[in-house]
Amino acid sequence: MSEVTPLPMFPLGSVLLPGAILPLHIFEPRYRVMLGDCLNDTEPSFGVVLIARGSEVGGSDQRTMLGTRARILQVAELDPGRFAVVAVGAERIRVTQWLDDDPYPRAVVEPWPDEPDDVGDQEYLVGRVGVLAGRVRRATALALELGDAVADPGSAIDPDPAVASYQLALLAPVGPLDRQQVLAAPHARGRLEVLEGVLDDVESLLRFRLDTASG
Repeated sequence: MSEVTPLPMFPLGSVLLPGAILPLHIFEPRYRVMLGDCLNDTEPSFGVVLIARGSEVGGSDQRTMLGTRARILQVAELDPGRFAVVAVGAERIRVTQWLDDDPYPRAVVEPWPDEPDDVGDQEYLVGRVGVLAGRVRRATALALELGDAVADPGSAIDPDPAVASYQLALLAPVGPLDRQQVLAAPHARGRLEVLEGVLDDVESLLRFRLDTASG
């Protein structure tokens, strides 16, 4: 049996979706060690999972078992011991085993590509992307009226539904738990269906907030 190399892990209070850019400010000693180890690899990367409960500081957090591999694109040393890192979400990963957080969080992981979808054909999925893109823009406009920080609603959407389903979840004014639901869906159709349900709740909440503010 071949030896399994643990993947360095970076638990966060946000969800990294495939294709999304992740800027990080690294200064904690353990993550400086992690960064150095990552940069020794020919393709430096680490795993990102959502902190479902608790605080990452002190190791008392509860982490999800599903996340995304982040590939490091750029590293700049700002001051001695302080680094700016830019990474991008690559493939989804499943955590099969958490290891000791010594000297930093590590886990044994496996890739989780999209599962087969025998129901959603490409034409149907492209149509759903178009409908959801309109709903995301409307929800973003409502959030803007309320002064919420939102992503650029004019961002281009990839024609591939597998990619677009992640992009729409990134652009929508939703929280990390909602994005984690999208990430956990088995395939593009599942992600679009999850996002559709999430947007039902988000739009209702935003309209309620607007009505309350205007009343």
